Amino acid sequence: MILPSIPLNFLFPPPPSLFVTTMSVIGISSLTNAGYMEIKGKHMQYSKFLNEGVAKKEDQMKLSSRTGMFLLYSPSFFVGLSSFLVFPDRDLRFVLLASALTIHFLKRVLEVLFLHKYSGSMALESTLIITSSYTFSTATMIYAQYLSRDFPTPSIDLQYVGVGLFVIGIIGNFYHHRILASLRKEGGKEYKIPQGGLFDLVICPHYLFEIFGYIGMSCISQTLYAFAFTVGTLFYLMGRSYATREWYISKFGDKFPKDVKVLVPYVF
Repeated sequence: MILPSIPLNFLFPPPPSLFVTTMSVIGISSLTNAGYMEIKGKHMQYSKFLNEGVAKKEDQMKLSSRTGMFLLYSPSFFVGLSSFLVFPDRDLRFVLLASALTIHFLKRVLEVLFLHKYSGSMALESTLIITSSYTFSTATMIYAQYLSRDFPTPSIDLQYVGVGLFVIGIIGNFYHHRILASLRKEGGKEYKIPQGGLFDLVICPHYLFEIFGYIGMSCISQTLYAFAFTVGTLFYLMGRSYATREWYISKFGDKFPKDVKVLVPYVF
């Protein structure tokens, strides 16, 4: 059989783990559904979409945006960091993946503390959902990598390609986060149409580079779970980006440049 052998050229065999299999199905299905809900106007309640697409609940528990965002990323950072102690039998691929995940979430924590400027609050329910998703996916990706240590290495080795894509992703994401942060004065709450970098071509280049980062981590890992989670993340960020473009059009009307795409320059 040719077709079944093709994925095995660049993927480790799925580990005999009901937990990893279940998390793979949950991850890709829940993230894909979340992306679809974003397109349909039912948004995760943070940033510009707070109280958008849902009935406003006066008794809804909220956190400051800084606190909420810090809670999103810090548990996953500690999961990545602690994996170096929890799994002593490590190979190079495991170290590269765990390092990439740790760096990714450390960067996000530092941005929350020192870069981003905030205009509101974040729903506690959304905070818990997103935090759980990041934390469990990080732990599962690391665990799946650990379980693959005794399998033969895929014939097509993508780990160094993955490192390159991850570096591109994390630099591009940070660069466009800096542009977003520079749009708002300290204490200001107004929104502006972002310009500069790839913002002149797409409305969410920071999401585009985040996708590059996750593709890079999937190539480092080469496990089925990593790719499944990345596909789910791709669909979610596509939906969120589409909703973001629609929000800017509704807010700025004809001032929003019509040739600015959603996520992929000149295409989508």
